[in-house]
Amino acid sequence: MKTIITTKNAPAPIGPYSQAVKSGNLIYVSGMVAKDPSTGNMVTANIKEETQKVMENIRGVLVEAESKLDNIVKTTIFLTNMDDFAQVNEVYGSFFPNGNFPARETVQVSRLPLNVNIEISVIAEA
Repeated sequence: MKTIITTKNAPAPIGPYSQAVKSGNLIYVSGMVAKDPSTGNMVTANIKEETQKVMENIRGVLVEAESKLDNIVKTTIFLTNMDDFAQVNEVYGSFFPNGNFPARETVQVSRLPLNVNIEISVIAEA
């Protein structure tokens, strides 16, 4: 049985998908972008701020699902420019201060929805 997770602490979907779905003991969080859920504005001043907002949005979804960042087991990062990799790593890593890093892959893509520079999806334990 699956449960749809919806929160105002992350951007609303821009298509026919859910912010997250809980199935069994796992939470599948859809790709999050740097859209501020309170204003609807995109945060794209620089890749660090963009990554920060993406991670905050992921945290918002996980909190709604009664989980947390430390419960993430797998992350997929999509970047439009692999030259941003080091800066993304710096911000992303700061969200796991205890070093409890999830498994991850990072891929460069030609374009992302809303013309953002980064999108991250995660799978977490409930």
